[in-house]
Order: sequence, then structure tokens, then C-alpha cells
Amino acid sequence: MLQPSETGPVEAGRETRSTTLEHATDPAAAPATDTGGLASLFEVDPGARGARDVGQRHATLRPRELERPPLVLRLVSGASKAVLMVALLWGLFFNFSEVRGSSMRPGIQDGDRILVDHVSYMFEDVARGDIVVLRYPLDPTVDYVKRVVGLPGEHIEIFRGQVWIDGARVEEDYVAEENLDPWAVVDTVVEPGHYFVLGDNRLRSSDSRDFGQVAEVYLRGKVRARLWPAARVGLIH
Repeated sequence: MLQPSETGPVEAGRETRSTTLEHATDPAAAPATDTGGLASLFEVDPGARGARDVGQRHATLRPRELERPPLVLRLVSGASKAVLMVALLWGLFFNFSEVRGSSMRPGIQDGDRILVDHVSYMFEDVARGDIVVLRYPLDPTVDYVKRVVGLPGEHIEIFRGQVWIDGARVEEDYVAEENLDPWAVVDTVVEPGHYFVLGDNRLRSSDSRDFGQVAEVYLRGKVRARLWPAARVGLIH
């Protein structure tokens, strides 16, 4: 018989094993008895095993955070998406156009690249003096650039190169004196929902003096700025 250690108490598992070995004299009975002893020695708490298995499954199913792209790549990706969104919105609200002809000299000249705003007139009224891109009433597939001079309901008169609205002469500092047309004569009232437009170069412009008043639905947008040539970049008034 194995004796307990003199230095202190014997652990429960080892004490059980000592008792079993002492009584295992029958070889046929030994396996059954020993099985119980070994089960006691190597038994694993089911609760502990279950917790360990759950922990392993959770560890396997954790998000793969370590495989996320580097911060720099994520920032570049986000910036690219933002630029693309801005470009799409810009394309919806604005567009660039190239001017052909000299009917708006000296402010806008042949070959100028202009920025056209398609949104403003959704929120504000057309004003006298606005430079607009419009569909040519006689051929809506063609765009013209003109200046709004007469508003709905106004009485427009033109003679001796001067424009009169409701009996008052209009100051037009955007028209060069050499571009005035002293032979044009107009006397008309602007219809509701229409505008009277003129080119700043009156001697070289086809406008409401020729093709009549322009319906509001033909106005495509307001000219905001000149983007080319570089020496003349700026806002257009």
C-alpha cells in the first residue's frame, strides 16, 4: 500500500488511484476498476470543454479585422468616390460651351469657353441683363448666346441705336458704341412667359429683332464665367 506523503495532504485524485491499485488483485476485474480510476484521473469537466469549444468557435468567427486595407488605401478610395460624385453632379448642373461667332463682342468673343449654369433658374427668376444660352426658336437643335433685355409684360422700343423700356432709356455699358445699330426699329410688348433678347454686338447679331421673342422653355441656362482663354478667365456680367 502506498503511503501518503509525510510533507502534506494527498490530492484527491492521487488518493483514489492508490486505493484502486491496492485492491486490483483479480486480473479480470482490473480493467473495470482501473477504468474507473483512470476516468477519475483524466475526466474533463463537460462545462469547461463546452466553454472551450464555444470560445474556439467564436475565435474562428471573429471579423477579420487584421485583413482590412491600409488607412492610406481607404482614404484614397474614399476621395476617389467623392471626386466621382462631384463630377457627376457638376455634369448635371453645369456644362462647358464653346462660343462660335462675334454677336456678343466685346464681352464674349469667338472661341471663348464659357461655363453655363443650368440650375439657377429653378430657384430664381430671369433678370434683365442676364446672359443666357437658349435654343434658337427656328431650330431648337442650335444654341445661341444672348442677353436678356425685355421681361414679360414690358414695352420695348428700339430706335437710333438705343433701347427704351416702358418709356425709359436703358443704359447699356456692355455695348460698345461702334457696335450700335442705328437703323434697327422695334416697337413691341413682351408676351407672358417670353423674353426679348439681343446680342451685345448689335451690328452682327441675329436676335429677337429677327426671330422674335423667346419662350421661357427655350432658356437652357445662365452664363456664369469664361474659362478660356487663360488671359481672360473670369466672371461674365
